[in-house]
Amino acid sequence: QVQLVESGRGLVQSGGSLRVSCIVSGFTLKDYHIGWFRQAPGKELEGVSCSSRDDGRTFYADSVKGRFAISRDNGKNTMFLQMNSLKPEDTAVYYCAVIFEYGLGGEICDPDEYDYWGQGTQVTVSS
Repeated sequence: QVQLVESGRGLVQSGGSLRVSCIVSGFTLKDYHIGWFRQAPGKELEGVSCSSRDDGRTFYADSVKGRFAISRDNGKNTMFLQMNSLKPEDTAVYYCAVIFEYGLGGEICDPDEYDYWGQGTQVTVSS
């Protein structure tokens, strides 16, 4: 059974940092593409950062470039999102997700491409 379990929920002040993690089981993480997504209140799910398995491509949403970093520890089957210089507008539920193969012509960080999802973790940034 494929399962993704997130941790790292937190309340931080504007300008602070937080790392969220996602432990995966039921598969070998090194064989999968990874992504982090978020959904703010009243807004649609959006891709935050994604990283391909094969060619090293990495995507960051314009709103988080230079502040967030995606990473993975394949030996521990764990993926991470490091968030720095946090802003109130970063407040959202954050989800990890993985996919074995993109669909034909699929975008690296399109939520519709991803098959397996974590339960979500709340990140709140105070002003």
